Amino acid sequence: MTQLSGNQKRKMKSASRLYAVQALFQMEQSDAGLDKVKHEFLEYRFGAEIEEGTEMIDGDVDFFVKLIEQAVNWQAKLDQMTDRALVAKWQISRIDPTLRALFRAAGAELVALDTPPKVVIKEYVDVTTAFFPEGKEAGFVNAVLDHMAREARPEAF
Repeated sequence: MTQLSGNQKRKMKSASRLYAVQALFQMEQSDAGLDKVKHEFLEYRFGAEIEEGTEMIDGDVDFFVKLIEQAVNWQAKLDQMTDRALVAKWQISRIDPTLRALFRAAGAELVALDTPPKVVIKEYVDVTTAFFPEGKEAGFVNAVLDHMAREARPEAF
């Protein structure tokens, strides 16, 4: 088996974060369970050809599975953290479902994995721009994740 470079590993983790947001979104929209969505992503999305000659990047399977499992395990806590990070008039139920999935994936990484908070924030702001290339969402996500990170891992700041 070929050894992956550090850059390839980072790209695979970044892809896994994007896939995790998509998987959590799909679970919420379709009421599909974790196992069904996990299987679908691992079987049909990772490295799939999306159009002639264009392949989706392979993700880090173990990292993807950890992210979505922890997001499901910690969902109530993560949603409460997100609510506290949002301004008083906005509850998590009122925000875009893609952003809700993103906050759950990022929150899971902050709460249950050992990724440095600044890396988590940067990575999920990048994921946000993939979903909302023209919008103001990236700044909003940065602010919410900064608040969540300071709550989850205050020692890192």
